[in-house]
Formats: sequence, C-alpha cells, structure tokens
Amino acid sequence: MARNRDRGGPEINSSSMADIAFLLLIFFLVTTTIANDKGISLLLPPKPDDMEEIDVKIPERNIFAILINSADQLLVEGKPMEDPMLIREMVKEHVMNNGNNPNLSDSPLKAIVSIKADRGTSYSIFITVLDQAQGAYYDMYADRVGVTNERWREIASDHTDPADRELYNRGRLDFPMQLSIAEPTKSGN
Repeated sequence: MARNRDRGGPEINSSSMADIAFLLLIFFLVTTTIANDKGISLLLPPKPDDMEEIDVKIPERNIFAILINSADQLLVEGKPMEDPMLIREMVKEHVMNNGNNPNLSDSPLKAIVSIKADRGTSYSIFITVLDQAQGAYYDMYADRVGVTNERWREIASDHTDPADRELYNRGRLDFPMQLSIAEPTKSGN
C-alpha cells in the first residue's frame, strides 16, 4: 500500500460556522441598545397652500426681533451683538416689562420673540439663539412656581405626575411661550 503524499492535515468541520455566526448576530442585535435622540420638538407650520391669509397688527414694541445673517452675526433689536448668551436676560426683560418701559412689551401675554435666520446661517448659532430664548421662558416659569431651572426642565419634559402637571400649568399660566421662527431669507436679502 502506497502512502498518499497529497494528504493534508486534519480538517475542521465548518458546516455549523454559519449557524454560529447567525446566532451571534441575533444575540448582539437583541442585546444592543440604540440611542434614540429626541431632537428639537417644534410644531412645524402648515404648507403655504393650506394657510389662510390673515392680516394681524401687532404693536412693534411687543416684538423682540432677533436676526441672524449668513455670516452668523446677530442683530438683536436693531443692534449688533457678539455674544448670543446675552439674549436670555434680554428676552426676560422684554417679556416681564408689563408696560413700564415704552420700548418693551405691554405684558407677558402680548410679548413675542421673533427669530429670523438667513439660509446660510449655521445650525449651531440658530440652535444657540433658540435655546437662549426658550431658556428665558423656562427661567420665568421656574421663578413663578419657586423651583430651580433644572427642576422645571424635569417637570416640562415629563409631567405625568399630577403634582408636576399642576406646577407645569401654573408656571405657564400667564407666560405663553410665543416664539416666532420666521421663514429664512436667501443670502444677501
């Protein structure tokens, strides 16, 4: 009997390798948690075709105007501003005026914060400005019910507890968050 010199080494049975790989894939898919980012919760306006033309006259003093150009420069109430973090205090002053200063809002119920950006505006500056405007309202709500700003954010994000729901409604009672986000303009307009 002649020896076969072409015989290789011992073989490993790989018929079940596909099954094992499939089971590992299923295991990792089931056990892995996928991050679910909330994003920005804004109610988008209806399509322009579905909108009805309404001519509303709002006194200029009730509008707090924030403009952001394509170079991410701010124009707040007609004046250039370098630091967007100053907007929070300015919004609070405007909303809480109660008619005392003739250049600021008549009352918190009539105050409107208008944010208008250019199409070339970066998302980061727009989100920073929006966050400062919303933060001003959150500060006012928290002050009204006597809680910290962090506690107010907890109440606002999940007010399923009846006590939290009551605080949430009481805090927002006389301060509706009236943020107007205007349609962006084209660069250079």
